[in-house]
Amino acid sequence: MNPDTRRRQPLPLWTAAEAAMATQGTAAGDWNAKGVSIDTRTLKPGDLFVAIRGVSADGHAFAAQALEKGAAAVVVDRNFTAIPAEAPSLRVADTTQALEALGRAARARSRARIIAVTGSVGKTGSKDALHAVLDRHGRSHATQGNLNNHWGLPLTLARLPREAEFAVLEMGMNHAGEITPLSLMGRPHVALITAIEQAHSEFFSSIEEIADAKAEIFAGIEAPGWAVLNRDNPMFDRLSAAARAANVGGVLSFGTKEGADVRLLDSRPDARGTSVIADIAGEEHHYRVGVPGRHWVMNTLGVLGVCRVLGLDLDLSTAMLARLTAPKGRGDSIEVPLHGGLLTLIDETYNASPAAMTAAIDVLAMSEPGAKGRRIAILGDMLELGEGTPAAHKALARPLMARGIDLVFTAGPNMGLLFEELPREMRGGHAENSDKLAPIAAAAARAGDVVLIKGSYGSRMGKVLDALMARQNGNGGHGKTANGE
Repeated sequence: MNPDTRRRQPLPLWTAAEAAMATQGTAAGDWNAKGVSIDTRTLKPGDLFVAIRGVSADGHAFAAQALEKGAAAVVVDRNFTAIPAEAPSLRVADTTQALEALGRAARARSRARIIAVTGSVGKTGSKDALHAVLDRHGRSHATQGNLNNHWGLPLTLARLPREAEFAVLEMGMNHAGEITPLSLMGRPHVALITAIEQAHSEFFSSIEEIADAKAEIFAGIEAPGWAVLNRDNPMFDRLSAAARAANVGGVLSFGTKEGADVRLLDSRPDARGTSVIADIAGEEHHYRVGVPGRHWVMNTLGVLGVCRVLGLDLDLSTAMLARLTAPKGRGDSIEVPLHGGLLTLIDETYNASPAAMTAAIDVLAMSEPGAKGRRIAILGDMLELGEGTPAAHKALARPLMARGIDLVFTAGPNMGLLFEELPREMRGGHAENSDKLAPIAAAAARAGDVVLIKGSYGSRMGKVLDALMARQNGNGGHGKTANGE
């Protein structure tokens, strides 16, 4: 290999010497790592495996397996003896603290512009859309999936490529005080807050407290810094004041209200997406959003607000929005072949809140069933809503009836309250949990139907999704539920 070719080779993410210096650990072997992993199930050859001691499992139990799968090295406690002393490793005082140290070191050496994203709803979709758009302007790095907590954020930073020009960090929480250390570690140049809603509200006495917890994202912002905020949200003024108090240099707003810096002028939704006209700092932009739902339109306004404050080409940015796809479990569409046609599933099994439920129902209402098909909602409990839980579930009856949803199936004690609110002709079936609802719902679905499956992650609505997908090339359904309704 000639010297010019060698210079074009990407630099390793971590060398043994760099990782040892960052963590104050002791390296065995002269290894180079291409990635970082905390899970042997997804580990790739060349990754540095960090043996985290978790609540339900200790990563040290998988250290040897990580090496067998091709890990460049393993990060383990100093006194760990289950691997040979000469095995490629990094021995540290505490593996969780070592992961955090790697994240801080990667952030310190990076020249990337960092964007932090949080919000009660829309943060993962906005993060993914930002990542896709920014990647057209330069190499972009982003949180994978929802790795947005005290392990996920340092892991995302530890994976930050040296040559990245942008990084999008999702920051989540369900208690006050959780976002502050994430922001201090990530040190974002721009903070985007999508919206403040009654989600994860079990541990908060008011929506104002939720807003204050989300505003912790400003704690680590790099001067002069920008806050990109939803002007339509009732908490806009509170968040804007919090940004100013944290010495954020500028606030850019987005939404539908007069005065928004990125303002929605018109939207034309259909079953496959939305055509949008938006005013961005006095200039009219026409673009297409490739995912259906008004909530996705609002997400794109925040994305374009970030692009605006970063000084990026807005025409190039809007062009990318037509290519958006929904993340797994957050609205992606799945077609299941049945005798007589297709069964269309809208997979919203990852999570749920009252606002997200209403948005998903709107998407279902705009769907286009096949011949003799129906619009069906299969809903699991929304969790972590606190005292407002019963009312929040009952209130879903209104949008379900107003949007003309044909049939509703429910799982869980709280969704049982919704089931009783519905007129009899809309009641598809109810069960105490997703395991018991799955066969009922699967038996009812037929070719031509469009079926929304949604619930909080803990409701395990993926069980229902799996049962419906298993109907592939089945008998097409008989149109009745197991209880005969």
